[in-house]
Amino acid sequence: MFNDYVNDCVLCNPTLEPNQQVVFSNVYCMFLQLEQSKVKRIQLEGAGLIVPRKHRETVFDLTREEWEATYDLLKQVKTYIDEKYQPQGYNVGWNCGEVGGQHLFHAHLHVLPRYKGEPLAGRGIRYMFKSEQNKQK
Repeated sequence: MFNDYVNDCVLCNPTLEPNQQVVFSNVYCMFLQLEQSKVKRIQLEGAGLIVPRKHRETVFDLTREEWEATYDLLKQVKTYIDEKYQPQGYNVGWNCGEVGGQHLFHAHLHVLPRYKGEPLAGRGIRYMFKSEQNKQK
């Protein structure tokens, strides 16, 4: 999808989600956080999304300028999260397509701080893929 803006998309129009705020932005993208991500010691503490301002369905649809702006914003976001939440690690990734776990069809980069006190600390994104439960039928 290459529409510049979709009226009912909560990532094109962050004000549609009242608990979501733009923390940082540049010409091409924004870093969004839900209000509940600011609560200490909950799942997804400090987590947020970097999204292109223009409606792009997946990361594969980003322009070079959007990709570079995402990188620049990611560096700024890491500094912010490090200072505010002091995580011990991160998971950073894109879900693409329904089978890939994408639920909002506007490209978004998950920035997920990780903490050593989590039950799944030390288990990265491949953990679920290597699981016996993930064998193809």
